[in-house]
Amino acid sequence: MTSCKHLLVGFALALGITSAHAEKVTIAAAADLKYALADVEQGFEKTHPNDKLDIIYGSSGKALTQIQQGAPYDLYLSADIDYPRQLEKAGLVVGKITPYAFGRIVLWSTTMDASKMTLESLASPDIKHIAIANPKHAPYGMRAVEAIKAAGVWDKVEPKLVYAETVPHAAQLVESGNAQVAVLSLSLVLSPQIASKGKSWLIPDKLHQPLEQAYAITKHGEHNAAAKAFAQYLAQPEARAIMQRYGFVLPGEVK
Repeated sequence: MTSCKHLLVGFALALGITSAHAEKVTIAAAADLKYALADVEQGFEKTHPNDKLDIIYGSSGKALTQIQQGAPYDLYLSADIDYPRQLEKAGLVVGKITPYAFGRIVLWSTTMDASKMTLESLASPDIKHIAIANPKHAPYGMRAVEAIKAAGVWDKVEPKLVYAETVPHAAQLVESGNAQVAVLSLSLVLSPQIASKGKSWLIPDKLHQPLEQAYAITKHGEHNAAAKAFAQYLAQPEARAIMQRYGFVLPGEVK
């Protein structure tokens, strides 16, 4: 009986040690990652079953402001590398800023054949409302503006723009009929949740600055081993394969 008690005590202590190593990671993630990162999360949890990921999706600019104001994020996955660099200058991140993907933008519509459109098509009088993520805080919105200007149709298109909080919100505006066309991330358009709902046209990346996306571990997450483990997992073959499936160009690939 005594031996059995010792075994039970030892087992309980072992469980205690295991649970002590389990950690929660709070992640601020760019909205274009909504579906791709959910798949990556599933793969990570298979190898780290004791760690819990709490991923909050939103515009990268708003997440930047929140972190600057002390929000308790452990890891920041930005759609624009410039935002983590701003945090680095302010001493709010640890380690190096690490690129994890390059994004692409597309025209997308549920009611029009966007695959036969170009940016010049947006100037048509038949198109009344065009949804883009708000360029004041959303990198994909910034690139949409750059591309429209580069195409030479800004003056005709700007009055038609409807500003969404994020690229998923821009898609919702089209689905609800509040816009006819949206500029979205390719990652959303390739997701099973959206792929069958409309058609799209890939906007040439020469028309805008690169959407170089990068992550940083914040000062808050400095001692969070699970945050570092998840960041490292993004470079693993299984995670990279998922990101490629959603249309991201990855570091080390020919662009």
